[in-house]
Amino acid sequence: MHDSSFDVVVVGCGIAGLSAAVMAQQNGARVAILERAPKDERGGNTRYTESLWRMKSVDAVSEDFLDKFAANAGGWPDPGIVQEAVLDRDCQPRVLRSLGVVDPQVVAAIADDAPKAIAWLADFGIKFDDIPMYFLSQSTTRMGPIGGGLALVEALGGYADRQSDDIKFFYETAARSLIIDDTGRVAGVEAIGDGNVPLRITGSNVVLACGGFQGNPEMLSHYVGPQSQFIRPVSRGGHYNRGEGVRMALNVGAAPCGDFGSFHAQPVDPRSMDMEPVVMNYNLGVLINDSGKRFTDEGPAMVDATYEVVTRLIMGERNGIAYAVFDASLDEVENWNVTVRSRVPPMQGATLMELAVEMGVDAQEFNRTIDAYNAACPSSDGFDPLVLDGLSTTSVNPKKSNWARPIVVPPFRAWPVICSNCFTFGGVKIDEQARVVNTEGDIIPGLYAAGEVAGLYYRVYTGATSVMRGAVTGRMAGADAALRRNSTS
Repeated sequence: MHDSSFDVVVVGCGIAGLSAAVMAQQNGARVAILERAPKDERGGNTRYTESLWRMKSVDAVSEDFLDKFAANAGGWPDPGIVQEAVLDRDCQPRVLRSLGVVDPQVVAAIADDAPKAIAWLADFGIKFDDIPMYFLSQSTTRMGPIGGGLALVEALGGYADRQSDDIKFFYETAARSLIIDDTGRVAGVEAIGDGNVPLRITGSNVVLACGGFQGNPEMLSHYVGPQSQFIRPVSRGGHYNRGEGVRMALNVGAAPCGDFGSFHAQPVDPRSMDMEPVVMNYNLGVLINDSGKRFTDEGPAMVDATYEVVTRLIMGERNGIAYAVFDASLDEVENWNVTVRSRVPPMQGATLMELAVEMGVDAQEFNRTIDAYNAACPSSDGFDPLVLDGLSTTSVNPKKSNWARPIVVPPFRAWPVICSNCFTFGGVKIDEQARVVNTEGDIIPGLYAAGEVAGLYYRVYTGATSVMRGAVTGRMAGADAALRRNSTS
C-alpha cells in the first residue's frame, strides 16, 4: 500500500472539488485531489454543463432565490422545530441541528457568498454573462460563465496544475473509506488507484466533493426505485459519480439530508449522443406515451418551472418513454429550435398514421387521442409561446392549461423523450463552513462535504443553483479546512 500525507485531501474534481482544493492551497495548505476519471475527462458533471447560476447580476442572487428554497424545503416538517432554525446554531436543539430539511442558514450563506465566488473566479479569467438558454422564456433570472462548465474546470484545473508543489492529483483513483484516528477525527482516505493499487492518503481534513450516485444503478434502484432502469446520467460526467462520498460520510455517522428518493430530472432525446440533449418544446405540442395516449398537462406553467415534474412522469410511463408531438405550425414559433439540443432529426410523417408507425405506438389509439385533444382546443386565437396565454382545452383529460392548439397541419413530427438524471438530491448535512454534521447534531471533526455530497434539494430542484452550490460550498470547505489543518477540533 502506498502512503502519502497532505494537509487537506479532496475527493472529486468538479467545481466543488476544484474550488475546495484551490481555496485550501491559497490559504496555505498542501492538497491532494483524488479523481476517478482520467485527466482528460476530469471535472465530473461540471465539465459538460452550461453551469448556470440563479443570479440577477454578478453582485446579487435572483429575487426569488430564498423563496424557492423555502418552498422546496422538504415535505411538511414540524413547525415547532423548524421555527427554531433562526437561532444561532449553538442555541438550536440537537434534533434540529441534525434534521434532514433545508437549513436556512446554509442557504443564506450560499446566497451571500455567490457574488464573492464570481469575483474570485474572475481572478482565474472566468467571465459571467447572460447565456442563451433552451427556454423561449424564463420564470427567473440566470447567468453563467462564458464557455460553460468546461471553462470553470479548465481555469481552476489549470491553476492547480501549475501549483504542483502544493497540489497533487491522483487520477483514476476512487476513494473507498475514511480513515479515523484514535481521537475520532477523520484523518484521510483509503483509496484504490489505477491497476487496483491500494492507497492510503492522510490529511488533517478531508473534503468529500465527488458528486452524487447517478452513476450507481444499485443505489438508484434502492433509493429511486425500479423505474430508475429507464433513466441515465444527462452527461458523460455523471457516470463517474457512484455515491462513495455519500456512503463514506453516512458510514461514519453523518446526518442524511436532501431527498434520497429524487433527483434533478431533465427531458432528453434518447437517440442523441450530444451532451445534455434536452427537448424543452413539449409545452407547444402534446406528450404521448408508449400506448398512444396523453398522460399529463403539457402547459401548466413556463417550461423552466415545470419540466422536472413532467420529466419524472415520463419515467413512470411504460418503458419510461414519451413522444413530444407537433404539426407544421411549430415552425411559426420564432426561435423554437433553441428548445431542442438534440441534433438527431425528429420522427416525421405526412399523416398522423405514418407518424404513429414511425413512433412505434398504436396508430388507432394515437389517432383517437389526437382527435379528442383537437376537439377540446379553443377556437379563439391568442396563442403566445412567450407568456401564459390561457389557451386551455375543455372536456378532455388530462387538461392542457396553456398553448393548446390543434394538431392538424402536415407534416407531423415527434421527438422521443426520456427522463435523464442530472444529479441526485440525497447527501449529508453540513453547516455554514461546509463541515459535516453527525446524527446527533455535532460536527464530525476533519470532515467536509461540498457540491452534490451535501444534501440540499427536496421535491424539485431550485434551478440554476447546483454549480453555484458546488463553487460556494467548495470555497467554504477549502478555506475552513486550511484554517483548521493543525487543529484538533
